[in-house]
Amino acid sequence: MPRQPAFNIPGVVLGAMALLALIHGLREYVLTDRQDLETLASFAFTPARFTLLYDPDGVADALDGFSRTQAALFFLGDGEPQWWTLVTYSLLHADWTHLGLNALWLAAFGAPVARRFGALRFMIFCLATTIAGALAHYGLHLYDFLPMIGASGVVSGLTGACVRFVFQSHGPLGGEHIASGDEAYRQPALSLRGVFADPRAFTFLAFWLVLNVLFGVMSPTLGFSEGPVAWEAHMGGFVAGLLLFPLMDPRSLSRRV
Repeated sequence: MPRQPAFNIPGVVLGAMALLALIHGLREYVLTDRQDLETLASFAFTPARFTLLYDPDGVADALDGFSRTQAALFFLGDGEPQWWTLVTYSLLHADWTHLGLNALWLAAFGAPVARRFGALRFMIFCLATTIAGALAHYGLHLYDFLPMIGASGVVSGLTGACVRFVFQSHGPLGGEHIASGDEAYRQPALSLRGVFADPRAFTFLAFWLVLNVLFGVMSPTLGFSEGPVAWEAHMGGFVAGLLLFPLMDPRSLSRRV
């Protein structure tokens, strides 16, 4: 009998999970508190730094009304936009629980996408949805001095991608007619219109959107999180994953040729 792998997760996904754990471990056990704050200032996404490019007066007005002025000034730094933070924010997490939840979500929804796309397309897709999550958050928090961190935007993007193919007949969640092996992950994808027409895909999409809005708005009140949840980044990543899927999907591209 052929030996089964210890982990039935693509290497690129395991590598991403290991990287996130390594980074958080270094922050938790190696860096001093001051060094960790400097890491956040350098690699977390702070919207107001970008708004300073075109509306410094608006940022100054917002700063005057901010209750933690010293913290705001620290994260504004020299006032120059840090373009790399559109991506690097996703590598940082608030605590092990935050990291663990994103890692589990990454394993569940990243694995099917990685099997379908392959490692290179998977990484490019993750990069795009990470940026989309940051831009969605920025659009509603132009003058926010609080840094945003976490991989929720990218895992939401992977979830949006999964909606396009996992519920298909013979797909990974195709009910009684699941294809064997990797063939389950290579079934024809739903069109965007098909997502809204397919009862299972649409139900999952609607449930995910409502759950994320409720969790984002009510999480601090219910005690699930000490700080605000960047649900806008979740939404931006999810919508990007849903829309960008055909641009990276090998099967969709082959049908155009």
